[in-house]
Amino acid sequence: MTAMAERVYVVDDEPAVRKALGRLLRSAGIEVETFGSAEELLGALEREPAGCAIFDVAMPGLDGLALQEALVSRGIELPVVFLTGRGDIPMSVRAMKAGAFDFLTKPVDGGDLVAAVRRALEKGRSDLKKRREILALRRHLESLTPREREVLEGVVAGMLNKQIAGDLGISEKTVKVHRGRVMAKMAAGSLAELVHFAERVGIRRP
Repeated sequence: MTAMAERVYVVDDEPAVRKALGRLLRSAGIEVETFGSAEELLGALEREPAGCAIFDVAMPGLDGLALQEALVSRGIELPVVFLTGRGDIPMSVRAMKAGAFDFLTKPVDGGDLVAAVRRALEKGRSDLKKRREILALRRHLESLTPREREVLEGVVAGMLNKQIAGDLGISEKTVKVHRGRVMAKMAAGSLAELVHFAERVGIRRP
């Protein structure tokens, strides 16, 4: 599936608010898609959207906080800026604990909102890049044979080739061959990079 273009997903049940937010963000050169309810967004959003979101907190049906939780439960990661006219400290704390990027109270200054959105978009780009890097590394890891995986684990553990050979009951020369294949499959340019890649996908030093 082709990833969607970067944009801001605005969810607010008030048409006038959606229109105003859309106009404000488009005037700042930011692509926007608006929705009147949480259900509309959930029905339209692809698996790995790029960008960020602005959610109204108080909405009929799923409110903004419940929508954020629904996205998390589906494995959809978007930095979320919350807007509310009735915000309070417990609501803000709950939103932040759930991973909200920012929490602004209506009426919000246009400049402040655009600045918050730009920061959220930057975080979204960074997060998306990291997720794709991890996905690529996991695919590389899955391409290893069981023996190559054992050699990789030995390398990450800081073992010398002869130690890995003794542990696996194979020759040191064979370990060197396997290690070379592991380096190539993991697209690692150095031993340090190989260890770093392995640790990023959960293979850590004992």
